[in-house]
Amino acid sequence: MALESGTYISQLNSSNPTTSDDVAEGDDHLRLIKAVLKNQFSGLTGTTAISSSEAELNVLDGIAAGLTAAELSILDGVTATAAELNYLDITTLGTSADSKALTQASGAVTIAADVTISGTTPLLTIGDAGTEDTMLVFDGNAVDYRVGLDDGTDNLEIGVGSAHGTTAAITIDSSADMTLGGYINCSDEIVQRPELKDYAESYTASSGSGSTTLDLTNGNVFQHTASSGNVTFVFSNPPGSGKTGSLTLKWIQDSSNRTITWPGSVDWAGGSAPSVTSGSAKVDVYTFFTVDGGTIWYGFQAGADMG
Repeated sequence: MALESGTYISQLNSSNPTTSDDVAEGDDHLRLIKAVLKNQFSGLTGTTAISSSEAELNVLDGIAAGLTAAELSILDGVTATAAELNYLDITTLGTSADSKALTQASGAVTIAADVTISGTTPLLTIGDAGTEDTMLVFDGNAVDYRVGLDDGTDNLEIGVGSAHGTTAAITIDSSADMTLGGYINCSDEIVQRPELKDYAESYTASSGSGSTTLDLTNGNVFQHTASSGNVTFVFSNPPGSGKTGSLTLKWIQDSSNRTITWPGSVDWAGGSAPSVTSGSAKVDVYTFFTVDGGTIWYGFQAGADMG
């Protein structure tokens, strides 16, 4: 009979050559088989032996049936090479028909696609309980960030960069105690039910004469030293109406007595502003609070002639 034709394994007829064909036609069939194999596995251009078993190759689609050309070629999106097939030399296989577990002894793995871990209790484990630093790195364009275990200190770190011990924003130890490496900006949101211990408050110190602004975005405690003239205070950036804002002011008198002009929105206890203590470096302390965004500030002289 005439020699069959084919380009891929699926096109070969396993019944050929027939017993009635000439012996010479057998050589033609051998050459056809070689051509089909080289075309079907066109990516195998190297000299590396493929050691993967049938089960290891079949794990690509999780079933016992044979792999298609598309399933083999998906390893690199074009054509699988010998090295890529050998990458499937898996040391551990799961028993589920729907999900096979793959374990690679060493080497980096790059996944150029989204990854979804699903199930009733999905678990992703990083590390093998050995003495080693492990982390998840977010590779940014300008700045990298990491979440990981610093095994040397037994601390979980969340920070800037891809190396432990550098710019840790949050450190959590084995007792679940947390240390901050920077400030927290709550953007006027609530911090509920804290217990404060060993805390401090920011304060802003200024000096001079004329208009001086006490800006609550800089803190709630201020100190002003009068110098070379009288002072007019301006209160700015209180919290919005419905929230309480307060400030405390330590006033230090000049070597020549200076006066204070307060904002017109201040409602003083007793109906009038208290007198400023005379005398070089004398200290008065004033407190104020508002509940309506600064429309009214309730003012008190907490202490007079304190220095």
